[in-house]
Amino acid sequence: MAKPIMAKATAVWLVDNTTINFKQIADFVGMHELEVQGIADGDVAAGVKGFDPITNNQLTQEEIDKAQANPLHKLTLKFNAAASGEEKRRGPRYTPLSKRQDRPASILWLVKFHPELTDAQVSKLVGTTKPTIQAIRERTHWNIANIQPIDPVALGLCKQSELDAAVQKAAAKKAKEGDVMTDDERRKLVSTEQSLGMEAEPKMPAAIEGLETFSLSTNDDEEDDKKDSDFSDAESFFNLPDGDESDEDAK
Repeated sequence: MAKPIMAKATAVWLVDNTTINFKQIADFVGMHELEVQGIADGDVAAGVKGFDPITNNQLTQEEIDKAQANPLHKLTLKFNAAASGEEKRRGPRYTPLSKRQDRPASILWLVKFHPELTDAQVSKLVGTTKPTIQAIRERTHWNIANIQPIDPVALGLCKQSELDAAVQKAAAKKAKEGDVMTDDERRKLVSTEQSLGMEAEPKMPAAIEGLETFSLSTNDDEEDDKKDSDFSDAESFFNLPDGDESDEDAK
């Protein structure tokens, strides 16, 4: 349920100017009933000036009259067409000061493992600026040598559902363009649950990659030489001279 702006000041005005009970006021402004009672007793919100919800287009007089006549009636905030959609976040996400030093690491992780994400998507996920993203993409960031890629979900900069939605959108865009994706790209463009459920494609181990054309066969000439050579005994292997010739030389 939508709450009025300046809730405490609105509660002060309702306590001072109407006979609506504390429970009705508390439900309307999002406070505890005892806190509203404390406003009436002067213990809470001392010095706070009342904020007129009728003048400021948050309540109608008819709504207040209904609430005064019926203690069970719940006040309803007046619909303001100009404020429609204001609850949606616009622009880059706000990042707390304690986590801002982690943004370069998360940006590097996103551009490394999800290069299909646009700068606008990365900016929305981790709350950064496009020049910073571009500097990390081109490795011209002043501290690029010391930055290690870290998952932004693990750092608490965004939710897993938000990251999955971003990569799903990138996947749909790439499929619409008709680009052929590799297996690694296909896994990057889907959500975590879908990626874990996929069957891995058979791949040749890197240790023997490039040896698929290697053959143990030798040239025909070498095979013929091996067939002609008979190394069944030691004399033929070492090609020793006959014993008679050795005896004659000795004489």
